Amino acid sequence: MNQLRKRLTLWGLTMIAVGSCIGSGIFLTPYKIVEALPHHGFVLLVWAVGGLIALTGALTFAELGSMFPKAGGVYVFLREAYGELTGFLYGWVILLVVNTGALAALGVGFALYMSFFLPDLSANAQLGLAVGTIAGLTAINCVGVQFSQGMAKLFTGLKLAAIAGIILVGILYYEPQAVNLHFSLSDDRPAHLFSALLVALIGVLWSFGGWHHATYVAGEAIDPQRTVPRAMILGALIVTVTYVLVNLAYMMLLPLPGIAGSQRVAGDAVATIFPWGGKAVAIGIAVSIFGTIAIYTMSAPRIYFAMARDGLFFSQLAYVHPRLQTPINAMIVQAVWAVILLLFWGTFEDLITYVTFMDIVFMTMTGAAVFWFRYRRPEHPRPYRTWGYPVTPLIFVAISGAFVLNTFLERPAQAWAGLILLGTGIFVYLFFRIQKRKTHAKTN
Repeated sequence: MNQLRKRLTLWGLTMIAVGSCIGSGIFLTPYKIVEALPHHGFVLLVWAVGGLIALTGALTFAELGSMFPKAGGVYVFLREAYGELTGFLYGWVILLVVNTGALAALGVGFALYMSFFLPDLSANAQLGLAVGTIAGLTAINCVGVQFSQGMAKLFTGLKLAAIAGIILVGILYYEPQAVNLHFSLSDDRPAHLFSALLVALIGVLWSFGGWHHATYVAGEAIDPQRTVPRAMILGALIVTVTYVLVNLAYMMLLPLPGIAGSQRVAGDAVATIFPWGGKAVAIGIAVSIFGTIAIYTMSAPRIYFAMARDGLFFSQLAYVHPRLQTPINAMIVQAVWAVILLLFWGTFEDLITYVTFMDIVFMTMTGAAVFWFRYRRPEHPRPYRTWGYPVTPLIFVAISGAFVLNTFLERPAQAWAGLILLGTGIFVYLFFRIQKRKTHAKTN
């Protein structure tokens, strides 16, 4: 049996898109963004640019999702546009870098914030908690996609409520004399502004990453040609408004040097008003990260499942449990590799640079695929067509491409590491091609 059950609704898919974005990034990256851009106006601008990238990307990917409503999402789009090798390399990088690296970082983040309530946790105990969280949520998601949908709704709702609380505190307790907000983009511009904006985008795009996860589970969506595009667009809009407002709240409660010097900016911001604010926000952060891990352990294994079903990966990853009807082997392999990365990875900052660089490389290629399909497959059915074409996909591709180039120049170590790993995937692909041909020859 290799068929997935269709159970996901528009609301469930939207919560997957939102929940995949709003994880640890909005709580962990603001200090790095303010370090790069010590200016109120430009901080909000770079978050708005992140939202523009997510929205134009969602509008662009929505057309692709309506053309190919299959499990695997971006992998399917890249394979159809550029061939099997490109699709395989995306799945290869997702498995070995992007999703598993994100899971490792999220596990560390969850354990870190839980240690706020359990101060006696040793470093080894925190590591064990991170490993146990990834393993436990993978096991739950193996039971069935309906659990994942329910968890996405529950934890996304809780994290949005926590963020709403931060925004409300900022609005109600803002004191202009204590925090002098300055939004004019013509005054006090940071040095090397364009490069600084692109460097700040590393943290922003890490925080926005995940809006396209609804495409990964398109094969399990009800009426995917309609629900998947709508879920991505709604998700991008919800996340953009949320991020801009919560960063404004941070700036209403803390001066810029205070934000730049705080790795727990949400807790420190609320603690300026309420002594118990740090603990309250830490609960919200822990819940947010936990919910994001739950979604990630469910969504990306559908890529490996789709690749294996196409004969481009280990055939065992195409196995669907006959009773649970989930790609159980793909989910377990992902969890094991994430744990390996968790045991041997470097710093959080290096990790998100490494992950985001490789992710945006393929996102840029996927956005450009819309032009390719319009030119080469004009007759292909498109239940949804990109609004504002060709301007909308051009904005997405141009900004994403500039980010990739700047990251390669400004953070070459992480960029080269990702590209080297990408190169190894070519040899793995050739191996699977040879095996596939041998199998085909035997059957004939």
